[in-house]
Amino acid sequence: MSKLIGRTGSDEWAVQAHGLVKLYGKAQALDGIDLAIPRGQVFGFLGPNGAGKTTTIRILATLTRPDGGSARVLGFDLAHERDAIRARIAVTGQFASLDEDLTGYENLIVFGRLRGLSRAASRRRAGELLDAFDLTAAAGRPVGGYSGGMRRRLDIGASLIVTPDLLFLDEPTTGMDPRSQLGVWQLVRDIAAAGTTVLLTTQYLAEAEELAEGIAVIDHGRIVAEGTSAELRARTGAGTLQEAFLTLTGGPTDSSPTDGPTDGSPADLVLATSEDS
Repeated sequence: MSKLIGRTGSDEWAVQAHGLVKLYGKAQALDGIDLAIPRGQVFGFLGPNGAGKTTTIRILATLTRPDGGSARVLGFDLAHERDAIRARIAVTGQFASLDEDLTGYENLIVFGRLRGLSRAASRRRAGELLDAFDLTAAAGRPVGGYSGGMRRRLDIGASLIVTPDLLFLDEPTTGMDPRSQLGVWQLVRDIAAAGTTVLLTTQYLAEAEELAEGIAVIDHGRIVAEGTSAELRARTGAGTLQEAFLTLTGGPTDSSPTDGPTDGSPADLVLATSEDS
């Protein structure tokens, strides 16, 4: 994965959030979120459905504005330096943002052009990413014929057209078979090893235990615990992260309408300026 060389920065924090609040009508999706994420690691963000995970991601990625609180992302103020943040982050949501009629190669060229690369640079970067993600053999095939794992790898590749300092991965292996999950896990490790901070939301606790150096657990719009997997297990007296999670959140929770929209894509960052008008 030598083509995924990340950027460096002097600020030790990728994210510093204080008291983030978000309302959807009368429903409070976030109720005073405090979050500190060091640079250069995979950070897991766990919670039941509707707990506020995706809303937090959308706020930090400048896709929606908070109703209260403040945050700095990569050292930039979330309220006043949104363009600077957007230039340095990438977002991959739960649902692939690919054009099924285009080939894998053509999809990456489109994203390169959307991110401001020249046609030649877009082609060059597309080739690099197809090679890095083991998709070269499928580069000329329409994406509609890709397997779920191949589509997910391509979608993550689209997020890396311009190497980000911070990558938001919102449930990247949802619906994947075990073999494809393992492939994405290795991609996440490689991305972090190249210097990009990864904020990972997932429903799969084994995924968080495998990948995340630090973990925050959110429930009903509040951070209820933070630490390493070992620290969360020790705090709750649990033998596994799953047992610790169930103790901290009171057990599985059905989907709730209080969280925000669940989709997100690399293209969202290009279109997000509509909120600032």
